[in-house]
Amino acid sequence: MVSSPHEAMHRIFQEHPGLFSRVSEVLGVTFSPPTSVTILPTDLTESRPVERRVDTLLRLDTEHDEPLLLAVEAQGRKDLDKPASWTYYLSYLHAKYKVPPVLLVVCQDRATAEWAARPVHIGPKQWASLTLRPLVAGPHNMPLITNAAEARKDLALATLSAITHADDPDIDAILKSLSAAMREAPESLTGPLVELTAQGLGKRPAAQQWRNLVAVDLSFYKSPISEEIRDEGRDEGRAQQGARDVLRVLEVRGIAVSGEARDRISGCDDVDLLEHWMDRAITAGSAEEIFAAE
Repeated sequence: MVSSPHEAMHRIFQEHPGLFSRVSEVLGVTFSPPTSVTILPTDLTESRPVERRVDTLLRLDTEHDEPLLLAVEAQGRKDLDKPASWTYYLSYLHAKYKVPPVLLVVCQDRATAEWAARPVHIGPKQWASLTLRPLVAGPHNMPLITNAAEARKDLALATLSAITHADDPDIDAILKSLSAAMREAPESLTGPLVELTAQGLGKRPAAQQWRNLVAVDLSFYKSPISEEIRDEGRDEGRAQQGARDVLRVLEVRGIAVSGEARDRISGCDDVDLLEHWMDRAITAGSAEEIFAAE
């Protein structure tokens, strides 16, 4: 079952850790592509009863640069308590792993992204003891990929583009280019990205367009969302046939069907209820009588 955009915004870095070097390049900071990746526990809880968890935590080892810890946080709105938590995360990780930590915050709206990107100075104004400087990816700085050829060059980046631009007026073009680019890629690569895109869109209007594109352009995939769409299609087909059967029985029996009753029958998507109406249609004296107990 598809979950929230929050999951997609950080889980994509678990599925494609190398995406961080491309995202950081877009953000104007250079990190070497990792040669190996270790997914670390996200629980940053101390022995005392204060539980703190980062969304995604990865150790990235590279060929030329020193290793680093990448903490990815998906941020849906401004939260005045977050900078203190983020500072704690980075300090804790540095103390525990003795590896330089980097915080990447992924947002879906510009206001939240600009808020998250502000440096936070911790300490007296005369001398800040610590300064929090997250890298922030959002609709204000992630590339707007509306060309299938461009999306094909980096499907993970194109997926993140769709997630961070979920509310963009051009989201239709973004999703069309992404689905077109995925057609020619192996399912092992695109399957998880199909799911992450669906998660990232959440309950926005664009989510239904993505489902339609998956059903048509990527109908051969055996991913949970594609199976869910196909199940919905089968249920919809059964409901449509059930409505036709109810109307046909009433027609054969010479029962007049008002426009309101016809719309109610045709618009019903409950297969069990349609079967119940079918049983009543066989003996009902009027079309309205089949709804008597509803």
